[in-house]
Amino acid sequence: MSRDSFKKKKKESFFSKIFNLVLTFALAGFIASQVCNAANNNLRIAQVSDAHFSSFEDNTSYKMLKDSAKLLDDVIFQINTSGAYDFVIFTGDLVNKPKVSELEKFISHAGKLIYPWYAIDGNHDVAIGGDLTKEKFISVLSEKNPKMKQDKIYYSFTPKKGYRVICLDSIINYKVTTNGEIPAEEMEWLRKELDKYKNETIILCTHVPVIEPFSSPSHKMNNEFELRRILKTHSNPIIVLQGHYHATKLRQDDNLLVVACPSLVSFPNAFRVININTQKNKVKVDVFLKETNLKEVQTHARIRTMGSSLLYGEESDRNASFELRREDI
Repeated sequence: MSRDSFKKKKKESFFSKIFNLVLTFALAGFIASQVCNAANNNLRIAQVSDAHFSSFEDNTSYKMLKDSAKLLDDVIFQINTSGAYDFVIFTGDLVNKPKVSELEKFISHAGKLIYPWYAIDGNHDVAIGGDLTKEKFISVLSEKNPKMKQDKIYYSFTPKKGYRVICLDSIINYKVTTNGEIPAEEMEWLRKELDKYKNETIILCTHVPVIEPFSSPSHKMNNEFELRRILKTHSNPIIVLQGHYHATKLRQDDNLLVVACPSLVSFPNAFRVININTQKNKVKVDVFLKETNLKEVQTHARIRTMGSSLLYGEESDRNASFELRREDI
C-alpha cells in the first residue's frame, strides 16, 4: 500500500469513528428523552383510607383501634421505602373520634411521609356541635400541612402537567348519618373544574363512593346518580379513589375507573398504589393492594371480621391493569 493510500485510509477511519460516536450519542439522547417523556407522563399515587387513628380506644369487634398508630406508621414506612410517589392521599376517616387533639396526633404521624400528602374528610372526622367541625378540620390541616393551604374543605390541585386532582367533601353535617351527599354549590364547582380541565386526566377523591363496592343503603351517596351524570360529561379518563366501605373493589365503566380502598384499621389492613400513564389515545392504570407488614395484627383483624372475603375482594379487585380511552379535544 502506498503512503498516500495509507494516509487516506487512516483519515477515513478517523472520520468514521467520529461519525459513529456522534450517532451513538444522538441515539442515546433520543432513548433518554423517550424514557424521560414516559416518566413525565406517569403519576404514582398512594391511597390510604379509613385509618381511624385513635390514641385512647381499645379494639372493637372489627377495628384494631389499639394498633391504629402502629398500622399507620407501617404504611408510612412502606411508602417512604418503596420508590418515588407524586403524592399520598388519605380518603377520609383519618381519626375514629372527631377531636382536634386526635387529628393533630394523626398529623404528627402523617408528617413523617417524605412525599406530599393531602386528605379529605370522612364521617368520623367531623362532628355536629363538636370541636372538630368541617371548618376546624380543614383549618388544622392547612396549619400543620404545608401542602394544604386550602380555605375550603373541597379543593383541587395539579400534581403534574396533564393531571388534575379533585378532592370532594361528601360528608353530611346537618344530621347524624353515615350517608353522603354533594351539595349543589360543590356540584357546580365540580362541573366547572371538569369543564376547565377537559383535556386532563382527572383523579377524583371522595370518602363516600361514587359507585358502591356492595349495596349499603345506610352508607351510600344520596345523590350518586346526579354525581355520575356530571362525571360522564368529561370525555377523558376519570380515576375515582374512594373509601368508607372498607372494601377492596375495582370497577371500570367506560372512561370511569373506580378504585375502592379497604380500611387500614380493619381487615385486610391495606392501602393502594395507583400508577397512571397518560398516552396519546389512552391512559393505562395499574392498581395494586399493599397489605400491612404487621401480620399478627392482620390475623386478629381477620378473625374478628365477618365477611372478610367480601372486604378482601377477588384477586382482580386487588391487583389489576386497565386501559381508558383518551380523546384529544
